[in-house]
Amino acid sequence: MARLSRYLLRLFSAEAAALFGVAAFLLFLIQCLRLFDVVSDRGQSLLTLLGQAFLGMPGLGIVFLYVCLGIGLGRAMRGLQDRSELQIIHVSGLLPALLRAVGIYGLGGAALLLVLAHIVEPMSIRSSNDWSTSIAADLVSRSMVPHKFTEVVDGVSMIIGSRDSEGRITDFFADDKRGDGARRTYFAKTALITRDEQGFVLRMQDGATQQLSQSGRFSEISFTRYDLALDKLTGSTDTGDGLDQTTSISIVQNALATGVWAETDVRALVKRTVEGIRALAMIIFVAALSAFPSGKRRRIDTPIELIVLGAAFLERGLGSYFPAPAPFNAGSGAVLLAALGLLILLLRLRVFIPMRIRRPA
Repeated sequence: MARLSRYLLRLFSAEAAALFGVAAFLLFLIQCLRLFDVVSDRGQSLLTLLGQAFLGMPGLGIVFLYVCLGIGLGRAMRGLQDRSELQIIHVSGLLPALLRAVGIYGLGGAALLLVLAHIVEPMSIRSSNDWSTSIAADLVSRSMVPHKFTEVVDGVSMIIGSRDSEGRITDFFADDKRGDGARRTYFAKTALITRDEQGFVLRMQDGATQQLSQSGRFSEISFTRYDLALDKLTGSTDTGDGLDQTTSISIVQNALATGVWAETDVRALVKRTVEGIRALAMIIFVAALSAFPSGKRRRIDTPIELIVLGAAFLERGLGSYFPAPAPFNAGSGAVLLAALGLLILLLRLRVFIPMRIRRPA
């Protein structure tokens, strides 16, 4: 790589990293403020608060990282323009070095987003859900006081007869009134908090579950054994459809092992891959607008930040309201933005000149 390309690449990366660092720190603080009451109400420590906020950052990072990449590139180009370096690059015939730096910058940003979307975010969601189920188990366990009604969360109360040193519970009863007009109760002769492949569960023996619907209908189901996920009692975990916490590597390995590519798997892989395409499209668009010097003296110059945010809204809007056939509908906006950026870039490079209409004399 030429020395100029390395200099430009460091300049682009520094601008994007600084902006991303500030945005990530602010969003982390917002995450902490949002989770503070929830974690403190469950009697958890400050470490749990920070850990849960940190595990939620990869998903947020994917949303705004490509915007930071576009703004960072635009700011760096604006700085080159203000210092007359951009004019020197063009006059000296060093435009290929500039475009090479932009290309490496775009590929690096896209690769980072792909790693976040395909691997890091699913792992963080799985870790967050596992941690949340542990918190739910701890909350329920501490709420079990013999011969005393205890409210676990708003609308859920429970009482037990006794509990021995090994955790075996007798005469378990729980009342769930969280539904609008609906009500559900659980009771069992014995119960035990344990863990299976899905997480922590309350394993009840010889009991029944009763449900009163909004219309006043009553139903009862007796059981010999019933495993109740503890997050259903605390409402602390949203497990999604399972794919959101499965890495793309595992999805591909399972598909190759079974020989069946499910539609949901393909849709998830395409949706995650679009994040990288979105970053490339944004960088192409910003480079087409800002990589060429302008000799015009304008009193008011549109901030590059507004242009990038407007392009991001445009891309999202096109993907939502003008979708392509499934499963590629998630990437239609990114493809159109990339095509627009390439068209502007080719025009400014004078690869072709549209036919001009001659004015009559």
